[in-house]
Amino acid sequence: MRYTQTPCWTSLQRLDAWLVRHEYKGYDPFDGLSSYLRPLTLYKKFPQQVLQQGVRRIPWNLRPLLGIKPHTSTKGMGFLAGGYLNLYLLTQDERYLERTRWAFDWLMANNSRGYSGYCWGNAFDYISRGSNIPKYAPTVVWSGLIGHEFIEAYRALKDERYLDVARSIGTHILKDLPRFPVPNGTCISYVTDAKLAVHNANLIGARMLAELYKETGDTALRDVATEAVRYSARAQLDNGAWYYGEDPMYHWIDNWHTAYDLDSILLYQINTGNTEFQPVLDKGLRFYTEHFFTEDGGPKYYWDRVYKYDIQSASQSIDTLTLFSRALEKPELLALAERVAAWTIRNMQDPEGYFYLWKNSWFTNKTPTFHWGAATMFHALAYHLRERTSREH
Repeated sequence: MRYTQTPCWTSLQRLDAWLVRHEYKGYDPFDGLSSYLRPLTLYKKFPQQVLQQGVRRIPWNLRPLLGIKPHTSTKGMGFLAGGYLNLYLLTQDERYLERTRWAFDWLMANNSRGYSGYCWGNAFDYISRGSNIPKYAPTVVWSGLIGHEFIEAYRALKDERYLDVARSIGTHILKDLPRFPVPNGTCISYVTDAKLAVHNANLIGARMLAELYKETGDTALRDVATEAVRYSARAQLDNGAWYYGEDPMYHWIDNWHTAYDLDSILLYQINTGNTEFQPVLDKGLRFYTEHFFTEDGGPKYYWDRVYKYDIQSASQSIDTLTLFSRALEKPELLALAERVAAWTIRNMQDPEGYFYLWKNSWFTNKTPTFHWGAATMFHALAYHLRERTSREH
């Protein structure tokens, strides 16, 4: 079947049209502190957490009533740039190449200032149990995921500017982010101003350094990456999963953070040629595929219950399953990604084109998000369609 006749293509066209109409802006689950109600918290931690989590968890989108405006997310723009690149490589349509370059130019113009290299963060203040991240303060997750897209663009388009940006991100990771000894390795901190150990953040930083090693041959990058992967690999649980972090406050296991862990270790191996962590990958992938999906392709948020279906769980599942199918030559993983995509389009795409935030057995939260839903699904569907089309030929 030609790709333009598939549900994925139709879904992508509807989603692209929505993104253009809304000028690549949307809400975010964690943007509650942008409300005019924030001064009522007296800027104390607990009241601010209540406001942020209240806006996040309430089933209805009250943001317009609370003065919270749609915005353009840097992480969302990273996924968007990668999505347009995949569509260009699939179609050779110059329109998608122009949008790819526009998105990367936007990212270069909207990076966080005052650091050793290119880096990115949220467009709003964020307070969690373990950290307080001010507006625009960079995180290794944002910078590493965006950096991956710059590497992919350099490899596909041979534009030296994109490699220069990637090198600059590597400088930021090495110079601005604390690295600290932990049991069985060294951890790359989530943020610049604290030693915050989180497995997906540590591994995303490691994979970025590994991808740079592949392009530059700088063994110092590889060595730092190896120590970071070693720490998280040895923290794998007996069932193959990872806690979000080792501190007891982080002892949960969810879909997309597990997927980030798996992607990062796989891409570390591909880019360094070091396969010592293959047993870890095999065990983790088996846990992931056996526990995070319903029979009809529904992407579960948590591994041990069908609590809700979150749109980022859906998008990252499609990305991860497609990546592993390609790397390991396992068509059954591509078939599972296809079921997840079909389920998500059928159950979570609005007639206007965007994707809903979350869904459970009794309610659907229809908040239109840019990074969390629209951009991640745009990337996932474009990448999956490109890979599936290449298999058919």
